[in-house]
Amino acid sequence: MSSQTWDAELYESKHSFVWQYGEGLVDLLAPKPNERILDIGCGTGHLTRKIADSGASVVGIDSAVAMIGQARQNYPQLTFALADCTQLTYVDEFDAVFSNAALHWVLEAEAAVKAMARALRCGGRLIVEFGGQGNVQTIENAVIAVVAKHLGDAVPARKTYYPSIAAYTTLLEAHGLETQWAQLYQRPTPLEGAYGMENWIRQFKWYYFEALPVEYRAGALKEVLAELGPKLHNAQGWYADYRRLRIIAFKR
Repeated sequence: MSSQTWDAELYESKHSFVWQYGEGLVDLLAPKPNERILDIGCGTGHLTRKIADSGASVVGIDSAVAMIGQARQNYPQLTFALADCTQLTYVDEFDAVFSNAALHWVLEAEAAVKAMARALRCGGRLIVEFGGQGNVQTIENAVIAVVAKHLGDAVPARKTYYPSIAAYTTLLEAHGLETQWAQLYQRPTPLEGAYGMENWIRQFKWYYFEALPVEYRAGALKEVLAELGPKLHNAQGWYADYRRLRIIAFKR
């Protein structure tokens, strides 16, 4: 998986939209009492709790120690595990696999699909949403351009995977998961407060700046914000140019 570093406190305080937008995905999941459901990339546990409220038996997993620690603190009555979704050991155990805003951090996409398919029972459903082709492209292009001024060809590799519908559904099909519905859609997302874009970059794209000498990082961030202002700031404030891929598939 990606080696992204997570600040659980910043995530909780400034990026609540991640799980708030995901509430609609839980409605699409439509969990039922006594179903076994796996929540991949559960973060701080808010959607895991929403799934559990249906009466389903849910296990939340995440590869980030900080996120699992916060989830356990938020919802001590629920089951959370530190795990890499490419290395799952579950076999035919779950009625559904659910994931919101996580799979774009999994660079080993085929290994994750294989593990998710293996975890599902025959006829089980996969309900996922994550960054799709073109997601936050304006932000990422600006960050890379500014960092490249200092590092040239030594800009860090991307830590995200934003596939097209065709690319991802082909992976699903190869591992016994039949796509019944898929959508790639624009979702411009408001960012909180005057420092919304700065906070977003520090949470989700700061690994690019960590390649710079410490004394250059603040100036580079200021350059990025100046570049993005005319494109992603309006009378209501900052917003991120999200594009999301949402999929419903079933295990044959």
